[in-house]
Formats: sequence, structure tokens, C-alpha cells
Amino acid sequence: MKYCPNCRTEYIDSAKICSDCDVELVNNLPVDEQIINEESDLTLIYQCDQLYKAQMIKSNLESAGIKSFILSQKDSNYPGVGDLAIIKLFVMNNDAEAALEFIKGSNEINFEFDEE
Repeated sequence: MKYCPNCRTEYIDSAKICSDCDVELVNNLPVDEQIINEESDLTLIYQCDQLYKAQMIKSNLESAGIKSFILSQKDSNYPGVGDLAIIKLFVMNNDAEAALEFIKGSNEINFEFDEE
């Protein structure tokens, strides 16, 4: 399998370029410096339907020293009306409060998050 080093989407071996990020695919994803042992170590702080929105927020958070992770649940296998993507942005539990404050304080971001 091939992977996008930017959004971490998985592709078939014959694919060369990520359809979302327009970057060259790699055979293996780099190992993060910080290994997350359990899903419970993460807090969902943002959810949207466009990858670029999550990437902008991720970039802003990381410029503030807050490590974040994007989970893209986009399925392009089935054509349909509208965008069926669910993009989620996570941070470590101990950074969640600071990340939410950072996002809410930003004038550049339209914060639309439906809590479950």
C-alpha cells in the first residue's frame, strides 16, 4: 500500500499522487516522535467535511506548540451527491483545553463543532 505523507490517506500501490494534497505518495509513513498507546490518550477538538480546514487548524495549533493529529474518513469509492467526508482533528488529552481556547480565540477560523 502507498500513503500520503501529509494527510496519511492509504492508496493502492499503482497510485502516485494524493488526490487531496497533491503530493507524491510514499511506501511507508514516518513514525511519529510521540507514540500514542491508546485512543483514550486523544481528545477530539474539531470536526469538518474539508481536509484543508483541518490542515489549517493543525498548522495553527502546531505553530503554538500543540501537537495534533488528523483522521480523514473520506470515502471516494462510491459516487454520491455532496461531500461524504468526515475529517477529525485530535490533540493529546493534556493539550485539549489549550487547543480549544486557541481555536476559539482565532478570528480566522469559523469554529463549527457539534459535540456528540
